[in-house]
Amino acid sequence: MEEGAKLHLKEWLITQVDSGKYEGLCWEDEDKTMFRIPWKHAAKKDYKQTADAALFKAWAVYKGKYREGRDKADPTMWKTRLRCALNKSIDFHEVPERNQLDITEPYKVYRIQQDNGLARPAESPIIKNQIFIETKGSPECPGLKDKQLHFQKDIFQQKKEEKPLTEELMREHTYCELTDEKPKTQVSAPITFLSPALTITDFRMQVTLLYQGQRVMTVTTSSPDGCFILQGRVPLGNERIYGTCTAQQLSFPSPGSISLPSCMAEAMNRLLCHLEKGVLLWVAPDGVFIKRFCQGRVYWSGPMAQHTDQPNKLEREKTFKLLDIPTFLTALQSCLKGKGPSPSCEIELCFGEEYPDPNVLKSRKLIMAHVVPLFAVDLLQKFNLTETEEKWLTLSSNTEGEKM
Repeated sequence: MEEGAKLHLKEWLITQVDSGKYEGLCWEDEDKTMFRIPWKHAAKKDYKQTADAALFKAWAVYKGKYREGRDKADPTMWKTRLRCALNKSIDFHEVPERNQLDITEPYKVYRIQQDNGLARPAESPIIKNQIFIETKGSPECPGLKDKQLHFQKDIFQQKKEEKPLTEELMREHTYCELTDEKPKTQVSAPITFLSPALTITDFRMQVTLLYQGQRVMTVTTSSPDGCFILQGRVPLGNERIYGTCTAQQLSFPSPGSISLPSCMAEAMNRLLCHLEKGVLLWVAPDGVFIKRFCQGRVYWSGPMAQHTDQPNKLEREKTFKLLDIPTFLTALQSCLKGKGPSPSCEIELCFGEEYPDPNVLKSRKLIMAHVVPLFAVDLLQKFNLTETEEKWLTLSSNTEGEKM
């Protein structure tokens, strides 16, 4: 493949499965919706690096993380890198009930998520660093139907040496698709309030942690990779595992940092023990996403939550969209035309306890996090829709926050 025409993980893996060149890498079903990946542990007596680590090595070579003859071979790291890429991707979901890890030739099974269709073709080398997001207008506003909101990625114009957000990094997140193709549906009617060339380059979030309703930390994230919220720290070596992924680390403060009854502090310490690995939050051009890695249960509420009066649980190692940017912009457009309320951008996480819970005040929950994407706050402020802006920015300014 010519330089610049890199495949996403999804297309790359499908190509490898179809090639038949890796022993044990094959389709699990006739419809090609699931596939097996050989998963033999390096400690096994019959482990052969050339065969059992071949796929993991190929991914490392493809991503430029291993150069034959120049870098030291590290099969364990190759495997960990691909595993982490699969876990972070929204295109794959592990199927644990089909895994066979205790047999002579162990393997894992992954399902290809069908939400966005099957494999996408590789992007052209003449990518113009533009993002197209299709949104459907509200039935109440026919003029907004099937608008194309064209987001120019000015953020990619940053100097290479700064590397806070590069095309390679955006490709590392498969939820961000770069394309220079024109939308299939062209609509000539102008957007009254929002510019069709609206540029979103702000991937920051304001994250506030609360213990029993008391604020213990407020952070404004700055990494395009988002933010981990977790107990302790991400284990050493993750920089090598994730490559250019530089998600910030927001560690839960000690319960001793605020005044709590001893029984509450003990309960909180017990809960924190189950929040190692935590959750990963990030803002992408089409929405706000989260992935839970910790053993402890996590619940949430927000614009895309299924329930408002009963718990919404985040399943472990599954990517959830918490806010859809096209939907938010459509709702904002309707609001500006006087045809709807101001859209919400507030997201709440509750650790270890069911939420929403109409029978228990949120101020009684042990550990909660409030999250708001700052691009949304800026838009609401621009159009003087200040309810959310005042609620969140005043919250931050009234307390000496910690900035990571």
